Amino acid sequence: MNAINTSVSLNMSFVRPEYFFITGLTGISYSHYYYIFLFCTYIIAVIGNSAVLLLIAAERSLHSPKYIGVFNLALADFGEANALIPNMMKTFLFDSQYISYNACLANMFFVFFFTTMQCSTLVVLAYDRFIAICLPLRYHAIVSNTVMSLVFSAIWAFNAFMVALTVSLINRLSFCKTNVVQGFFCDHGPVYKLSCNDRTINNVMSVLNMGLYLVAPMILIVLSYLGIFLALGKVTTLEGRLKALKTCVTHLLLVASLFLPIFSIYIVASTTTLTVNIRILSTSLAYAVPPMINPIIYVLNTAEIRDLIRKVFKNRSGPT
Repeated sequence: MNAINTSVSLNMSFVRPEYFFITGLTGISYSHYYYIFLFCTYIIAVIGNSAVLLLIAAERSLHSPKYIGVFNLALADFGEANALIPNMMKTFLFDSQYISYNACLANMFFVFFFTTMQCSTLVVLAYDRFIAICLPLRYHAIVSNTVMSLVFSAIWAFNAFMVALTVSLINRLSFCKTNVVQGFFCDHGPVYKLSCNDRTINNVMSVLNMGLYLVAPMILIVLSYLGIFLALGKVTTLEGRLKALKTCVTHLLLVASLFLPIFSIYIVASTTTLTVNIRILSTSLAYAVPPMINPIIYVLNTAEIRDLIRKVFKNRSGPT
């Protein structure tokens, strides 16, 4: 796929393909079963996150700072699943591996936008747990519904700007060699590395985004839990420590489900050479699985949500 149908900009400075070709998994028998598995994760993610969003929106007792954070995470999970998996199904199950240049950039924007929101929201939830445990008497003064709403509004706006800037800088590149993207969607790295002119600014944005949305969030979350553990060390009773720590379990599971797979992939990729298929398998799972399991974590580890679900089913099964 080295022959490219190109459309050249008016000033003849940039050569852009009319389409990109997404390779997906190659040379693997029955790979379509894997895409069907991803589609199943999509169905669970959409149903689960929709239920969480509706439950928090409808139940006034959940209109609190913590659940504003949970609502935003569920919204980011819902958006990321819809931005990524249906397009993958169209691409690989229906042999439509060609994607137009503009559609590719749009796909890149929405996948990364909702992914950045997942990472940022987990940092805000870590801050919420830090204040609740370390400064419990000042919690309602520091963390209010208004404050959380303003924080998330700023985060959504900032992340939209950063991702839009990153994606728009693709337009300054010329693609004069190949239009074959070795991946499962229009991933930023595989796309901009196809260019044949200077891509220094794109490299800078890639490193900056990694720092902003992977390294910095993990550092902030680790620091917040160091503060939490130091505060728990001052609690005199074991029962008190466990009770406070129990409120952090859900958040820790969410952090582990999102960050551990991604960091594992980066560590392995930096120490050894991954084949294209292994990279696609590991990365697609890292993107697809967290939106599916996060709603399950909410239900299993959050007493308020479990009690509300029991109440709903009890009311429906009771006499009319």
